[in-house]
Amino acid sequence: MTKITHAIIPTAGFGTRMLPLSKAVPKELLPLGNKPAIAYVVDEAVKAGIKTIVLVNHAQKSAIENYFDVNSELDTQLRTKGKNELADSLNALPDDVRVVSVRQGKPLGLGHAVLQGRAVVGDNPFAVLLPDVVLDPFNTDFQADNLAYMLDKFAKTKRSQILVDPVADSDVHKYGIAKLADKKTIAKSDTNQSFGVKGFVEKPMLADSPSNLAVVGRYVFSPEIFDYLAKTAPSVGGEIQLTDAIDALIGEQGMDVVTMKGASFDAGDMTTYAQAFVYFAKQLGLVD
Repeated sequence: MTKITHAIIPTAGFGTRMLPLSKAVPKELLPLGNKPAIAYVVDEAVKAGIKTIVLVNHAQKSAIENYFDVNSELDTQLRTKGKNELADSLNALPDDVRVVSVRQGKPLGLGHAVLQGRAVVGDNPFAVLLPDVVLDPFNTDFQADNLAYMLDKFAKTKRSQILVDPVADSDVHKYGIAKLADKKTIAKSDTNQSFGVKGFVEKPMLADSPSNLAVVGRYVFSPEIFDYLAKTAPSVGGEIQLTDAIDALIGEQGMDVVTMKGASFDAGDMTTYAQAFVYFAKQLGLVD
């Protein structure tokens, strides 16, 4: 079976939905409980079996890279004061996991950001995790559920995978919606379920929606997606759309969607970020 060990996390965006908080601090480093949001995303990837994290970053957001690096001066100071446990917690990544940063020089969209990771990923299959989307780490098993399930599914089938979640009828117009073989309404389940997908419709009206399955922000791709991204012409706003390359890949290889187990949080929107912060703080016992 093909074991996937690479994951791309696009972090170059300026997070305009989170201004003014994100003016000086990258949105990915804003806290959820006692850790920055991106720490949970990376932890999810590592527990699923990823060994190489590729941050597609921007020159003004080097603080994200620094977070995952070892601060030798701080480490020494903490250990001198006998705070070894705290020092160990700041170097939480396993020794066999590396974080690599590449730059996205121009804001040309998500597809372009993913393509920048090719220099590290090469001809290997890989995962993509959007840092705005934080999956609930308290009520799901990152070693078995969601991304881990998708990686295992790819290893067995060689078909790319996209995570989706059932949404209410009143919300389908907010998301990219999966088009299945037949129009279906899928109920929320406490297990991951897999369906073949024919394509995606971006923010449809309810009457035109092919299903109730919205894209969540976790992908597993065969390396051929890079070739399609390299050929994809810029579209809306001059950006290279990941969805265009996904459509091409579906036509060539087929693809599956996997229903999400548990909950996810949009940490890139002020209202939902505030709700997520309260939830994480309560789960960690930081507030009543």
